Amino acid sequence: MNRYNRAAGLCAALVLCVAAPAMAQQKPALAVPMVYLRQQVPQPPVLSNLDPIPADLGFAGAQIALKDNQTTGAFMGQEFSLTVIEVPPEGDLTQAARTALAEAQLVLLEGEAEDLLTVADLPEAKGALLFNTSSGDEALRSEGCRANLLHTIPETAARTDALMQVLVARQWADLAMIVGPTARDSVYADHLRRSAAKFGLTLAGETPWTFDTDLRDSTMDEVPRFTQSLPDHDVLLVADPTDDFGRYVLHNTWLPRPVAGSHGLHGEAWASVIEAWGAVQLQNRFEAATGRPMRSEDYAAWAAIRAIGEAVTRTSSADPAILRAYMLSDAFQLDGFKGRALTFRTWNGQMRQPIAVVNDRALVTLAPLPGFLHQRNETDSLGLDAPESRCTAFKE
Repeated sequence: MNRYNRAAGLCAALVLCVAAPAMAQQKPALAVPMVYLRQQVPQPPVLSNLDPIPADLGFAGAQIALKDNQTTGAFMGQEFSLTVIEVPPEGDLTQAARTALAEAQLVLLEGEAEDLLTVADLPEAKGALLFNTSSGDEALRSEGCRANLLHTIPETAARTDALMQVLVARQWADLAMIVGPTARDSVYADHLRRSAAKFGLTLAGETPWTFDTDLRDSTMDEVPRFTQSLPDHDVLLVADPTDDFGRYVLHNTWLPRPVAGSHGLHGEAWASVIEAWGAVQLQNRFEAATGRPMRSEDYAAWAAIRAIGEAVTRTSSADPAILRAYMLSDAFQLDGFKGRALTFRTWNGQMRQPIAVVNDRALVTLAPLPGFLHQRNETDSLGLDAPESRCTAFKE
């Protein structure tokens, strides 16, 4: 081959090298449409407005994760998108869900347990993959589970179990409890009772919260007298998830005792005080985008979107059945900035994750704590283990 032929050959090779990326770019991207379906729930009035519920609670975490997915997707030929559909308290959830499912088969759900089941049971949702990002209701992980519904928000029992592990480690064995007047308070109190029994702690006594007056002017007088009737205890539990009175119990008890439960020391999926394992990076990005700290509901939505992104990247598919199978397999792992990989339980679709036990200013520890062993995964010591769950949908 003379030098002219060699030059022509080299030129042709260069043309092919330049054209190859262009041809690759012409290949249609794998579309991964997602929907965030929010059923708005009226919030009861509380005594303090220090901690208003953010309007973007939950969805803000999904937005941060979407940017992560889009960054990776740009290199992998994947196109992630997210649409938000909000349903007012008296709105038609069923019709909104049908609209959402017509647009995407990957849907994040925010609402009460009955709202989630309404969507999961629709004929249009049969082949979809849904994510519960808001409800810790036990039934959703037990007799009321649905095969098409995974859970990235921790169950309430996991949070109360995490708290009890800390009390056991501190040798705070004798407990007393104040229970609020609402149905939510009663459910949470029941979880505290069961978690205490599970880890061998004694509930020496409890009393219902009976005040119907504004305590902001009389806390120092009323609360000590109110707690004086409780038997001696190491820790005072408060069951007030609606945040109606718990903040007024701290540092006002008759006996100088730690407060835990819904206030004081408590278990959360996420809190602004988590800083290790690279969490500062996530915290900073979230605060820069929203102007507020990241909460558990934000983290649950973030985890759902990131789980979808991880599964799409690994399987090169947006098919809900393929993604579900991968997420429930031993191959799936998600870095959740908690010191260990997040996975899904195969018997009820609950995401395994460490629970942060925190106070208002610091991370006390992450549960499961050392010494709380499990034959399969230590995180399964938190919440419903396989023998305790009555879920059968995942066995089909």
